[in-house]
Amino acid sequence: MDRYWRVAIASLDGKVINEHFGRAKAFFIVDIARDGTWHLVEKREVAPLCSGGQHTREAMEAHVGALHDCVAVLVSQIGPAARRALEINRIAVFEQPDYIDNALSKLAKYFIKTNFTVPEE
Repeated sequence: MDRYWRVAIASLDGKVINEHFGRAKAFFIVDIARDGTWHLVEKREVAPLCSGGQHTREAMEAHVGALHDCVAVLVSQIGPAARRALEINRIAVFEQPDYIDNALSKLAKYFIKTNFTVPEE
């Protein structure tokens, strides 16, 4: 079992979860430890998925693939196709427009309480 949960956060400024999944140009990647503490691993640049409200299957695969090592994403909004693509890849989706610190605190408590694992497809 991993000693942490890796989470991708869609944020414009690294302080607030304020980005739609498909419009994100970067994700802040954090590791949440089993004791509830967390730390920033990196800011991961990605090509935006949506272009004029449209996206291709290849763009979706690239966007989701960039988060392959994450168990969850925190976003302000997400469309149904992107949600499904993430879930198929065993990445849980949490729509949580909030301050990152607050959201990670809540998420860590949830992960610990439930001994969180992403369900099999």
